Amino acid sequence: MAEAATLARPYAKAAFEAARESEALGPWASALARAAGLVADERVQEALTSPKLSAEDFVRFFAGLGDAGIDARWQNFVRVLAANKRLVVLAEIATQFEALKAEYEREIGVEVTSAAAMSAEQSAKLCAALAERLKRRVRVENRIDPSLIGGAVIRAGDLVIDGSLTGRLKKLASELGS
Repeated sequence: MAEAATLARPYAKAAFEAARESEALGPWASALARAAGLVADERVQEALTSPKLSAEDFVRFFAGLGDAGIDARWQNFVRVLAANKRLVVLAEIATQFEALKAEYEREIGVEVTSAAAMSAEQSAKLCAALAERLKRRVRVENRIDPSLIGGAVIRAGDLVIDGSLTGRLKKLASELGS
């Protein structure tokens, strides 16, 4: 069987286009997140592979997840997923949809791991600097890792900036060993 990400990609794109065209990115994101949560349950996973249930059974099951503004399109989307036996990749569809939504909205999630808690002022300055550098709106998630000794490691997509004392020491050791 093909990888979940590969199977999910065309459905995530189709859902994104439907959401964008109807100006309902938020409601679609919410419906997909709720559906992904449901399919994570073992009992639901078992039901998804049951030959006793029809595509319309699944449409009725997932129908209440979309709000009134996306109801018809949401039901059609679920119907297509069910007919093609792709409901099992709803979690991956939701993940890819969120990535497309973030790209469209010029937003990026940034993980900042620091040796100690950052003050609100430090966090605001870092957020502003990252927004300037990345040319996007930045959502920062702070983590604390005392093993860094000092400084921070910043991860934004494929970009990693290691400004930690531990990272600098490792780099120095590598350069001295060369």
